[in-house]
Amino acid sequence: MLKPPPATHGIHADRRDWHNLRAMLPYLWEFRGRAALALTCLVLAKFANVGVPLTLKAIIDGFNSAEARALVLPLSLLLGYGALKLTSALFTELRDVVFARVRYRAMRRLSTRVLEHLHQLSLRYHLERQSGAISRDLERGTRSVATILNYLVFSVIPVLVELALVIAILLTKYALVFTLVTFATVVVYVAFTFAITEWRMDYRRQMNRLDSRANSQAFDSLINYETVKYFGNEGMELERYDATLRRWEEMAVKSQGSMSLLNFGQGAIIAVGVTAIMIFAARSVVAGEMTIGDLVLVNAFLLQVFIPLGFLGIVYRQIKYALADMDLIFKLLERAPEITDRPDARPVALAGGQVRFERVDFHYQPERPILHGVDFTIEPGAKVAVVGHSGAGKSTLARLLYRFYDVAGGRILIDGQDIRDVTQASLRAAIGIVPQDTVLFNDSIWFNLAYGRPTASRAEIERAAEMAHIRAFVESLPQGWETVVGERGLKLSGGEKQRVAIARAILKRPQILVFDEATSSLDSHTEQAIQLTLAEVATNHTTLVIAHRLSTVVDADQILVMDGGRIVEQGTHRELLSGAGRYAAMWDLQLRERQELAPGRFAKPVT
Repeated sequence: MLKPPPATHGIHADRRDWHNLRAMLPYLWEFRGRAALALTCLVLAKFANVGVPLTLKAIIDGFNSAEARALVLPLSLLLGYGALKLTSALFTELRDVVFARVRYRAMRRLSTRVLEHLHQLSLRYHLERQSGAISRDLERGTRSVATILNYLVFSVIPVLVELALVIAILLTKYALVFTLVTFATVVVYVAFTFAITEWRMDYRRQMNRLDSRANSQAFDSLINYETVKYFGNEGMELERYDATLRRWEEMAVKSQGSMSLLNFGQGAIIAVGVTAIMIFAARSVVAGEMTIGDLVLVNAFLLQVFIPLGFLGIVYRQIKYALADMDLIFKLLERAPEITDRPDARPVALAGGQVRFERVDFHYQPERPILHGVDFTIEPGAKVAVVGHSGAGKSTLARLLYRFYDVAGGRILIDGQDIRDVTQASLRAAIGIVPQDTVLFNDSIWFNLAYGRPTASRAEIERAAEMAHIRAFVESLPQGWETVVGERGLKLSGGEKQRVAIARAILKRPQILVFDEATSSLDSHTEQAIQLTLAEVATNHTTLVIAHRLSTVVDADQILVMDGGRIVEQGTHRELLSGAGRYAAMWDLQLRERQELAPGRFAKPVT
């Protein structure tokens, strides 16, 4: 026996549903004229539909007439019967055609708004989210808008209009009992449907949650395909996926069982109502109070009302499911971005491109500080390098400069302007970065290169690729510039992806450059060539270099050594070596490691 799910929703869920329906209205407002025209077509179609049983009654009563003209009268009514049928079909199709633009434009607007909002959310959100789960939620959420509009315009409103017309005719032409029984049947049916559907809605919500989790697990498993193979964990991945689907299966079976119970109850209510009305109608015919045509009319009205009403349970369930799906989208849209422009934010005004970190403190979580009082200046056109062991906080500097996060203490200035006082768009337009982990779009190499500046000419793109030492490689490929790089650029090696990133940074032509381990995936020969390119690109640019290999920063105007989120040493390469501190120890360690890999290839360190 099915047990009801826990009552975890109630009034709050109802308020959310109404809130979400109101939130959907702005997406319909653009075509409010079309929506009104579609509703007009709907009403006209229902008027024609209700006229069909009235005409059928007149035809039957005409056949029962003893007058000679009876053979002519049904012919004219039959023509009218056909015209009403045709009119009903015409206005129904017109309604669909007129409303199509409203429905699909609302889906388009909402989808675009959601993607725009996702781009506005912070890096923290995107690092914590599950791609597979959110893609499934977005798919269901945007589809739910079309579902709700379809059912409201094509199912709920037509039934209400037709029910109102039928009750009005029954009230004016027949005994009150017919109206009372019809109305009572509808009320009991609707109340029963709503009550049982609310009872079983938790099954659907749990199914959605488990479906999103299973999709996320499958997505993660495929993204990490190579890792799965490295460790031979295909069986474990399948077990995780199947375990989630097993729970989803249990919820789906319970959902189906409760739906069958609901369908049987609905059928029983309709059967009782129809039987009661037909008994009253048959008695009236026997008593001479109604004609055979009246009996047919009442029966036809019942069929017109109760047959679509039989789908009300399905419609209500689908609307509730769609509202549950849509709730995910509107909750996402209500999520406030962590980083926002101030109301009086202005575009950054660049002079020389000086970058200043003033006593900067930062943490990702309050209990785990990352930076402590970091203070340094990069003068216009200068090159400052930051080195240190993993976890020292080097890459965090680049994220803060890009304002992916706001500092917890201190401030970051560009040409004397606090980056929190300028617009994010202008700030990021002024900075070019070559990240340590380059992720490419699943598109052509040309698209990924041109992404740095979509308005660039072909000559500029080819020049940037040549400076990044990737043009010859691209042109050697069978499909050349149109070669698709695969998801996240997996068809390219790490070095090839880094060279694409370097070309994009060159093409962007920013005032400030950030190189975050920009050559970490390159071989020594290519690295030396790229270093010359980067030195050329960095000329007359304010440049921040984050590096692990010290050999790549010996030409920096200033080198900062970080440890535990603090700057523990700073100076030029020669000054730091002569100081015999941490930098000198790191230099000696890396030199020994390289000599061990290739004895005799490396000269003594620069001093």
